[in-house]
Amino acid sequence: METREILDVLMFVTVCGFLLAGFPVAFTLAGTGLIFAGIGWLFGVFDFSLFGALPSRIFGNSMTNEVLIAVPLFVFMGVMLERSKVAEELLDAMGMLFGSLRGGLGISVSIVGALLAASTGIVGATVVTMGLLSLPTMLRRGYDPALACGSICASGTLGQIIPPSIVLVLLGDQISNAYVDAQRAIGNWSPEPVSVGDLFAGALLPGLALVGMYITYQAFTAWLRPATSPAIPKEELAVDGLGWRIAHALIPPVVLIIAVLGSILAGIATPTEAASVGAVGSLFLAGLRQDETRGLPIHAAALGLVGLLIVSNNMDLRVARNEISLGDMAGIALAGLCLLLMAWGGVVSLSRTYKSGILAEVGRGTMLISSMVFVILIGASVFSLVFRGLGGDDLVHEVLSQIPGGKFGAILVVMLVMFVLGFFLDFIEITFVVVPIVAPVLLMMDVNPVWLGVMMAMNLQTSFLTPPFGFALFYLRGVAPAEVTTMHIYRGVMPFVLIQVLALALLASFPQLATWLPKVVFG
Repeated sequence: METREILDVLMFVTVCGFLLAGFPVAFTLAGTGLIFAGIGWLFGVFDFSLFGALPSRIFGNSMTNEVLIAVPLFVFMGVMLERSKVAEELLDAMGMLFGSLRGGLGISVSIVGALLAASTGIVGATVVTMGLLSLPTMLRRGYDPALACGSICASGTLGQIIPPSIVLVLLGDQISNAYVDAQRAIGNWSPEPVSVGDLFAGALLPGLALVGMYITYQAFTAWLRPATSPAIPKEELAVDGLGWRIAHALIPPVVLIIAVLGSILAGIATPTEAASVGAVGSLFLAGLRQDETRGLPIHAAALGLVGLLIVSNNMDLRVARNEISLGDMAGIALAGLCLLLMAWGGVVSLSRTYKSGILAEVGRGTMLISSMVFVILIGASVFSLVFRGLGGDDLVHEVLSQIPGGKFGAILVVMLVMFVLGFFLDFIEITFVVVPIVAPVLLMMDVNPVWLGVMMAMNLQTSFLTPPFGFALFYLRGVAPAEVTTMHIYRGVMPFVLIQVLALALLASFPQLATWLPKVVFG
């Protein structure tokens, strides 16, 4: 091997070693890049003038990237919904709805996991929340500890694959950049862009299929071994106003999901604009939960938000025009009224969440997670710049192109590597470090970018669920009652891991599962 290739390999091994040793991710990535830049310069294989491109990579491609603005907005939305007790209400409502069935509580957990995934997109918080709320109830009702733990862990990881997922936002940005690089490398200087919305649409059907497979397994287990998931006696579920309680818990998050995902899939809003809708909607919902006896301002604001989306999609609201028709003037006036209603509800919601202390908690949580993402992104920019400056792209292309089986063999190897790395690294590190290195090479092999992104997201979800190092297992272990052992968790998740592997195999065999909906929606 040449000096450059040796340094590339050592660079990757070094960064993995430091990360496994527990060093801060951002400083590890940037520090490793700078150290190997110096070593490469000493050996005459690295040119420090390449660092002249670093400011434009950080500020031009990252800090001013409109797609990445969606990250703090979706994080705000998820943390706000977590603090506003949405999960608790959903679990209670679904438990009452399905509890009379054998396996009903497990099915409820899967449905709530899907709803929380589609409204928060934060994996750790979902696993912890459902572990605290559902696991004691399931154990008290006689559920097998392994089945209960497996259901909670698996459902909690759905936030990786069901949009609007933070994983899909970050993957979409990296896949888009990699696709442009790959197309230019093969001579196409005006490639069709790949958006986060494409990945959202591509992941929707596989994500819902996973939920269906989870529920099928839980129902089959309840039929085969009734003692593992007994039903709740119907007389215990006979409460007054059951329909109202279910609607009260279910309708607000479902409306929010439709507003966010629907606006993207309908082409009304970009993912970033939809994220802002989700953030505002979650604020309204939290404000309503603080004082439901005085809900008029919040209901009016929600109506204004929906009205503004409808009006903006169907009418030209630009004011700076030479001629404005009477209909457009009416639309502008209606949009102004909607904004006033939203402002009213927004002020009331801010006041209520501020007085209760929720707003401060959400602000701290949002800033913590968002700053972590962007600091890691800056460190990853330094790392990837040096890695490419040392010829890492050529080395990766050479290795993957020589793997038996062509592009399918290369994809299999990349998926296995990402699966193993998922035991030790968070999805942010994998997305910012591994994806920019391997994705351009795979996309040059005529791999569909949307399918590749969805495969990577589902693969990481499987990794986070797999014993003995899956992150979701540790999240649940931290909040599980004392009578639940680690082996209960390991045994419980194994059937769901097999379901994940089956889903990955189906997605690999039938790429249309990921590519059909984006084509239908976006053309």
